[in-house]
Amino acid sequence: MAVSVASCCFSVVNASLKLQSSVSSPRCFVAASLKSTPRASNEKRKALRPDSSPKLNPEKKYPGRVRDVHRDGISGKGGDVGGHQKMAFKAFGSPKKEKKESQSEFREQQTDPAKIHDASFLNAVVKVYCTHTAPDYSLPWQKQRQFTSTGSAFMIGDGKLLTNAHCVEHDTQVKVKRRGDDRKYVAKVLVRGVDCDIALLSVESEEFWKGAEPLRLGHLPRLQDSVTVVGYPLGGDTISVTKGVVSRIEVTSYAHGSSDLLGIQIDAAINPGNSGGPAFNDQGECIGVAFQVYRSEETENIGYVIPTTVVSHFLTDYERNGKYTGYPCLGVLLQKLENPALRECLKVPTNEGVLVRRVEPTSDASKVLKEGDVIVSFDGLHVGCEGTVPFRSSERIAFRYLITQKFAGDVAELGIIRAGEHKKIQVVLRPRVHLVPYHIDGGQPSYIIIAGLVFTPLSEPLIEEECEDTIGLKLLTKARYSVARFRGEQIVILSQVLANEVNIGYEDMNNQQVLKFNGNHIRNIHHLAHLIDMCKDKYLVFEFEDNYVAVLEREASNSASVCILKDYGIPSERSADLLEPYVDPIDDTQALGQGFGDSPVSNLEMGFDGLVWA
Repeated sequence: MAVSVASCCFSVVNASLKLQSSVSSPRCFVAASLKSTPRASNEKRKALRPDSSPKLNPEKKYPGRVRDVHRDGISGKGGDVGGHQKMAFKAFGSPKKEKKESQSEFREQQTDPAKIHDASFLNAVVKVYCTHTAPDYSLPWQKQRQFTSTGSAFMIGDGKLLTNAHCVEHDTQVKVKRRGDDRKYVAKVLVRGVDCDIALLSVESEEFWKGAEPLRLGHLPRLQDSVTVVGYPLGGDTISVTKGVVSRIEVTSYAHGSSDLLGIQIDAAINPGNSGGPAFNDQGECIGVAFQVYRSEETENIGYVIPTTVVSHFLTDYERNGKYTGYPCLGVLLQKLENPALRECLKVPTNEGVLVRRVEPTSDASKVLKEGDVIVSFDGLHVGCEGTVPFRSSERIAFRYLITQKFAGDVAELGIIRAGEHKKIQVVLRPRVHLVPYHIDGGQPSYIIIAGLVFTPLSEPLIEEECEDTIGLKLLTKARYSVARFRGEQIVILSQVLANEVNIGYEDMNNQQVLKFNGNHIRNIHHLAHLIDMCKDKYLVFEFEDNYVAVLEREASNSASVCILKDYGIPSERSADLLEPYVDPIDDTQALGQGFGDSPVSNLEMGFDGLVWA
């Protein structure tokens, strides 16, 4: 089975899943498989994940070659990323007889396939040229070799363009070109919504906007509605139009954002370069943004579109806060209650509700929800025993869809059954805290080098760049299934050792979690830097997994650091963010329970469809 994402930089490949982004740039592959896990269906997301730069580090493996990006909205050399949807335009199908009623010229252009190229709404679709320079997560003090990709975008008014976040990820330069024009204009990325894979661009040139007509955003389509996808995929330089129908509407895994949001599945062709392009209905209204595709030997023509409800949520969030705050999360692990005996044991009288199996300590739900509670309603809507809620007239959709309709900081009312007693509780919804992040805020990873020992936080981009085999099963399991116990917690690892006589005997150490420094538990990379700076002891003692210990003489380490940095051409011993004053993320009196990053993981949580993170 293979999944292909319409993103700008890479394709994910696995024995069971394959993701490709539709961007003209280098290829990147990531192992993944479809599972429902505490890491928000991590394997499935990896298969869909369209991260471009941090995956394979193609510059090192294929020097001199242009990097291929495979994502639906971006076309790159050799890269093909399918959007998750297939689009079809009934009006663009077979010619229709002329109706007696007068119709607008716009409507006639839609219904007459011979005039598609004259349709005015096509002029609102532009081609995006992006130059990417991604961080090097293995060598966090430097960047990877730059590469280029192309994608699509469209005008939404007020001097702004909408495209996919993966199309402009790690951008150093973005240019856009209108249909029928031979000039490229410099664009600026105003904001990115990584979890929803949407980005907002602006172009200052007034000439670019002359005669421009923004697209109208339409409503959520119905099944079998015609859809037309427009963009600039591989295969040519001019605009491309493909048609299809709406096949399915449900909560979908977003490959780039590693999140589950509402998505529209279509059967229209989505190829590399289509990412960021609009999908139209028969009325010429934009009903979504092409962004990824699903590929496997058993299926074909499965593409995905980000619906306008997600687009509106992104734009509203940005307008309210002046920045993008992200989608909120309830922060609980839920189990379906399909078994009658299970419902009877929990004193649930009706065929409804989901069992709270686990509550994340960093979520506000931890203050009001307990393990063993049964959630039977969300803001007055009843939750079924399969974890679904009513959707439109005769459909049902995953319960977490209701959560994605909220904004960070919103309050939701939950109806629960606790020990047979019905209760109503209020929960504040906030974005989920990931112990191992899928994306690095600010782009460049944190690091500190002590006597040649390179420490950095564990992240998904680092795992993908290093390859899972070199990370080790134990650390990989923590990355996939552990949860943060407090905001700001990180898994800090010794990435590598830069050989020097001061660190003799430790040269072969790499990718090992450091748990303590001089007897103190390490909370995050900034905490480690703080402890080292405050240390007055003769020795620096680092304790790793499996009771491995590395000891350095403090004064000798400080003397050797300057020489090591010079020998390896490293500009600084630590990243700029670690120069800021350290702020403790937790109370010193707060009980931390189990060891850091050492939360228990059961086989059920690692791949049972009955368990779903909300």
